[in-house]
Amino acid sequence: MLRDSFGRVATDLRVSLTDKCNLRCSYCMPPEGLDWLPNAQLLTADEVVRLVTIGVERLGITEVRYTGGEPLLRRELTDIVARTTALRPRPQVSLTTNGIGLARTAGALAAAGLDRVNVSLDTLDRDTFKRLAHRDRLPDVLDGLAAAHHAGLRPVKVNAVLMRDVNRHEAVPLLRWCLERGYELRFIEQMPLDAQHGWSRDDMVTADEILELLSGSFDLTPDDAEERGSAPAERFLVDGGPARVGVIGSVTRPFCAACDRVRLTADGQIRNCLFAREESDLKSALRAGAGDDELAERWVAAVAGKRAGHGIDDPSFLQPARPMSAIGG
Repeated sequence: MLRDSFGRVATDLRVSLTDKCNLRCSYCMPPEGLDWLPNAQLLTADEVVRLVTIGVERLGITEVRYTGGEPLLRRELTDIVARTTALRPRPQVSLTTNGIGLARTAGALAAAGLDRVNVSLDTLDRDTFKRLAHRDRLPDVLDGLAAAHHAGLRPVKVNAVLMRDVNRHEAVPLLRWCLERGYELRFIEQMPLDAQHGWSRDDMVTADEILELLSGSFDLTPDDAEERGSAPAERFLVDGGPARVGVIGSVTRPFCAACDRVRLTADGQIRNCLFAREESDLKSALRAGAGDDELAERWVAAVAGKRAGHGIDDPSFLQPARPMSAIGG
C-alpha cells in the first residue's frame, strides 16, 4: 500500500493529462498563458495507463481522477478512460474539467465508463466570466454541464471559487441555480497555487464567510461526519435535504490528517501533496526500462515521505514552484 509515516494510506490518484488549458482564470495563470510543456515531456497514453495500472493492481488505488490543465484537450482521453475502467479491480473514474468541449464528449466518455465529472464554474454572469477567465465561454460551460447530466455522469459536481470584490455576491445564486438542476455545488477556498504567486489571504473568501453567506438564505445542517471520511468537502444538507452543498476549506479548515490523495503530473512526477515542493520522477525510470516492481517501489518511497500537513500557516511556507495547471487538481 501507499502508506506514509503518519499512517495515512493513499487510495485516490489524481492524474494530470496535460498542463494546457483553454481558459486563463486569474487565480491560476496570467492572461497571456504559460510556457506549456513540450509534447515529448508528457507521458504518452500508454505510459499513463501503465502507471495507473500499477497503482490499481499493486498499490491499492481505488479512485482515479483525470485532471489538467484541461483534460478534454487530451485527444486520447476517451481511450485512456476506457482502458482505466477495464482494470480489475475496477477503480472509480472521474474527471475534473472546465466544461468546454464537454457537450461534444460527455456521451462518449460515459460510454467509456466514466463515472462522474467535476466542472469548474465560478459565476453565472457572462461579463464576470470573461473578466475571470479572459475568454467568453460561459455558454459552452453551461452546455457541458447539461450534457454531462443528460449522459448520466452523476452526481454532476460544480466547483466554485469565490473572490472578494469579484463574485462573492454570487454564492446564493450559484447554489440556487445548482439546486434547480440537480447539480452538487462545492465552494473551494482560493489556494496559493497561482502562477503569478499573487495569492493573498486577505483576498480569500473563507469557509466561514461562505457558510455565513449561504445561511442567510438556506437552512444548512452538517452532514454525517463519519460519511465524509477522507473527502475534502464538508457537506451540509440544504433545507433538510436531500440536496447538499460542500465547502472545501483547504486553507482555513485543512483536512491533511485524513488525506488519501497522491498526484501524478502530466510529465510523470509523483507529488505526495498538492503543496509539496519536492517531486519523485517515475517517467525517467519508466523510459529507461524499469519494470513494474521498480516503479512500484519508487512510488511507495515517494508517498512514505509525505509531511504531516501542507504548512500554509507556517511562517516558512513557500508556494510550490508549479501552478495548479501544471500540478493537476
